[in-house]
Amino acid sequence: MQIERIHDYTDNRFPQEVLWEHGAFLIDGARPCAFKICGPNAASVFFDDDTNISEIIDVFRDYAEHITVFYDADGRIIAEYPPVLLQRASLQSIQPSQFFVDIDKVEAVSHFIRNSDDVIVPVVRDPQSGRWVSLDGHSRMYAAAAQGWQTVQVYESKAGAYIWDFAKEAKRRGVWSPKDILPLRHQDYQEQWFGFCSDYFARNP
Repeated sequence: MQIERIHDYTDNRFPQEVLWEHGAFLIDGARPCAFKICGPNAASVFFDDDTNISEIIDVFRDYAEHITVFYDADGRIIAEYPPVLLQRASLQSIQPSQFFVDIDKVEAVSHFIRNSDDVIVPVVRDPQSGRWVSLDGHSRMYAAAAQGWQTVQVYESKAGAYIWDFAKEAKRRGVWSPKDILPLRHQDYQEQWFGFCSDYFARNP
């Protein structure tokens, strides 16, 4: 089974809110599967009956590990995982591992983050500084900082070795907290951020 995550914000096969939340997936190039967040640890899933939903949930949780309870369209639990501990953290205490954000994505996430409880970010602890280092969620954190919110929710996850180099590069560029991240137009973001990532992984296979 081929599972493709949809990154566009315009696709008439999915509800707009699902696209904003990046919960849209396409199965074998044809069958849509939609995840709609319905709580800090829960999502409703809309899919065809012949879809192997367990495999798709596993892929979804690669992006949203804190979602541990899944419901079908009728509100029945179809999958449940051990709970993930959420902690409150100040934005100032989080070192980004990314130094650009796409302003289109910031606008998209602004449609569904209504308060700081809606911003949930995977992190690891820097053993040297003791600060959190964010693994994802930079657009959400940037939007939260722009709103003047002081805290977000975090959960501890696992990171590849590259994340320390990314965080080091962010600091070299003057990005010490989410408010320091540089917003870019979509095309510039793709060229500069994806260009940096491509160059890095080419040098560090």
